[in-house]
Amino acid sequence: MGLLIDGKWHDQWYDTKSHGGEFVRDSAKLRDWVTPDGTPGPQGQPGLPAEAGRYHLYVSLACPWAHRTLIMRRLKGLEGLIEVSHTSPLMLEQGWSYRRDEGSSGDPINGVDFHHQLYTLTDPHYTGRVTVPALWDKRDRRIVNNESADLVRIFNTAFDDLTGNRLDLYPADLRETIDAVNADVYDHVNNGVYKAGFATDQGVYEKHVKALFEALDRLEDRLDTRRYLAGEWLTEADIRLFTTLVRFDAVYHGHFKCNLRRIEDYPNLSNYVRELYQWPGVAETVDMDHIQRHYYLSHKTINPNGIVPAGPDLDLGRPHDRERLPGRGIREKN
Repeated sequence: MGLLIDGKWHDQWYDTKSHGGEFVRDSAKLRDWVTPDGTPGPQGQPGLPAEAGRYHLYVSLACPWAHRTLIMRRLKGLEGLIEVSHTSPLMLEQGWSYRRDEGSSGDPINGVDFHHQLYTLTDPHYTGRVTVPALWDKRDRRIVNNESADLVRIFNTAFDDLTGNRLDLYPADLRETIDAVNADVYDHVNNGVYKAGFATDQGVYEKHVKALFEALDRLEDRLDTRRYLAGEWLTEADIRLFTTLVRFDAVYHGHFKCNLRRIEDYPNLSNYVRELYQWPGVAETVDMDHIQRHYYLSHKTINPNGIVPAGPDLDLGRPHDRERLPGRGIREKN
């Protein structure tokens, strides 16, 4: 894991010492928006118009943040409008790479070898962490947005007039509920596994592991009476949680020492993960080989010998019991 400083690449791990052993995630910096007609985004962000073939999505199949965008792209029927390139699972001295011999798709758009080169094509003096996903504008030759939460919402609305897809994973009347769930899930689960796994102080680790499992306990209780996190409708909140849960037993439980319990030990969460995995199109976005090889081979500070575990033997295709609760799928826009 590295970063750019004034456009120069530095192979540099997170500085937990200056934060008392805490992992602190940097905020995304490239936050332009795509809208149907190029008008500004919801908070006044600079807008670009939705156009077929103009944008290209760069992801890692291993990354849970990038995984959100792949699921939304599939659910919203954007495959014919937005093509995808994926990195190698290995994130080594040059960060995310597009080496085909390591399992990458290559980069047919810009021909770069490393993901950080997309950032310096965008800004030759870019300073900050180099992350996936990134939405690339082929016309202006720059990254439009590198914040997964933004891209989920862009994909939810911007291209509807081009695709005719009216599914709505952020319906207006559920937004308050979705935002509250997202805040808890992001802090304690999505980012919580990293705050535990990247901690370099025992007390910091224990604090975040405790908060993580308290959050999982809350979610287990919530899903006892709700089919999905916001009720009867599948929403973006479920997608955002799923990408962490589907990696949990295979990676976070062992590699990040989040081992008080497995997701498999939670009846509601484990059945919920299987339902979402079996949702049409979602299983095809899950690459467990990329996921395990990325974490166990890339984080040398945590797993210096690079041993990739043989298990667990997950069967995400087996039946689930979520039909016991009322569920109505994904709402359509009026």
